[in-house]
Amino acid sequence: MAFSTLPYFPITIRFSWNRASYNPNKKSLNNITINGTSTKSTTKLDMASALTSVENGYIGEQQVRQNIPTTKQFVDHYRQGMIIEGGVGYRQRVVIRSYEVGPDKTVTLESILNLLQETALNHVWMSGLLSDGFGATHGMMKNDLIWVVSRMQVQVDHYPIWGEVLEIDTWVGASGKNGMRRDWLIRSEATGHIFARATSTWVMMNRKTRRLSKMPEEVRAEISPWFIKKQAITEDVLEKIVKLDNKAKYMNKDLKPKRSDLDMNQHVNNVKYVRWMLETIPDQILEAHQLTSIILEYRRECGSSDIVQSLCQPDEAGILKDGLKQDKETSLVNGFSLAAEILEGNGFLASFGNQKLRYTHLLKIDGESQNDEIVRGRTTWKKKSFSP
Repeated sequence: MAFSTLPYFPITIRFSWNRASYNPNKKSLNNITINGTSTKSTTKLDMASALTSVENGYIGEQQVRQNIPTTKQFVDHYRQGMIIEGGVGYRQRVVIRSYEVGPDKTVTLESILNLLQETALNHVWMSGLLSDGFGATHGMMKNDLIWVVSRMQVQVDHYPIWGEVLEIDTWVGASGKNGMRRDWLIRSEATGHIFARATSTWVMMNRKTRRLSKMPEEVRAEISPWFIKKQAITEDVLEKIVKLDNKAKYMNKDLKPKRSDLDMNQHVNNVKYVRWMLETIPDQILEAHQLTSIILEYRRECGSSDIVQSLCQPDEAGILKDGLKQDKETSLVNGFSLAAEILEGNGFLASFGNQKLRYTHLLKIDGESQNDEIVRGRTTWKKKSFSP
């Protein structure tokens, strides 16, 4: 179904109350007019408090402002979202904003990750299961549980440009006994071509103890009806990412999170990790190449007081490419000194210029000898075409 065919019904809501019993902090919803029809309600709105649940006949201001539905929704006109896949998947139309693109006028990887996170949360919002947590269901909130991502993979075939309209599909499935898998597809609304695909694995953590938790049965009963077996990326065997040490070729030290880097669960946002990783790659590589794939394995949280190191090691092809650029006249290849003219004349440089580059990454807590890993990563890069 195209979004242009979705009906839109504006709703006008007016509040009225008896001035003689007027209390600015407690507004009675005894008389609500919706499109000219009067209804009666005994619910009261406490505007002075920031309650997040219905207590003693009062609805919290935060709950009213967020407008979190308590039942399943099929169309969201404000977010241009709709339920698909037989009632369990979600599709949202988005437009690439100017602040989501980089110097080459294409969307940045960080912006893609933010869009994935936003559509995932909106999917939960549409389900009617969302509590006041960061994507947590009602059952999760009762058990002090939050979602944490353990692994994520993103493949980008083509980067959208500023002003382009996209459709993002997302859905969930089971991952083992206690985990959940979430996948995404990003396509052009104009052509239908798939631009990117992503998959992720999520587990539950106790919000107070910060320890991983099994999935309670009441939570399983909430989310399992939404599970489907469709996969955006098929991984028969998960790629193993080795742990780097301080001998890595590139390193950034003394990275410290800012308050703006923290999410609603009070730990550093996953997008910030990616930024720290990519900043260790040399500028000449970033300027001439585009990322085509990233795999992230999350090991632990990072708090606001932690000092972080970012390590990066290129594969052999990447090291060779760096070596070829060290000297205009002579390059060192596998211990042999070769004239640049010979390399270029035989097409040697051209073949390596078209080869994809791969890097291994590690973010770790500085000063800790055990349990110091935050996230391991692998990135793959291809030569830019210079035309989005």
